[in-house]
Amino acid sequence: MADTATHAQPSSADGQTRRDFLLYATSAVGAVGTGLALWPFVHSMNPAADTLALSTTDVDISAIQPGQAITVVWRGKPVFVRHRLPEEIAQAAKDDAADLRDKAADAARVQKPEWLVLIGVCTHLGCVPLGQKPADPKGDFGGWFCPCHGSHYDTSGRIRKGPAPANLPVPEYKYTSDTTIRIG
Repeated sequence: MADTATHAQPSSADGQTRRDFLLYATSAVGAVGTGLALWPFVHSMNPAADTLALSTTDVDISAIQPGQAITVVWRGKPVFVRHRLPEEIAQAAKDDAADLRDKAADAARVQKPEWLVLIGVCTHLGCVPLGQKPADPKGDFGGWFCPCHGSHYDTSGRIRKGPAPANLPVPEYKYTSDTTIRIG
């Protein structure tokens, strides 16, 4: 009986034993090891460098004349950039009071009234509306016309007629200078 009493581990005054220390140390090393083993898997879910490069598009707007529009590609989608004429701006503001299916004031869709930036994909079935080129039909409201099913958009990209349920979306963009827009 004297033997069993001498083999028992003495506990320290705060209740920790050598076994507790080894358990915590082993758990910590195991957690760090698991984290290091999982890191390559987690890192593989980040977007690739070529994808990140496509996440923004810089557009030089200095050569776009009033009344002219260009199409650029951002994230694989066409983006319409239109330098609106004063009469287009006035008409868009006047149409704020019209009966709109997808209510949105023109001022809420632009950062500068003379520049309109829209994702050029019809909200009905994903077609690309006409209206970017001077010879293109611009629909009944002077904006864009989707010939696939007859959706008409106004000079602010708002749906006015046809089956499209929503306005042409406005992408996230900002002016990086007086002559450059960064989309995305």
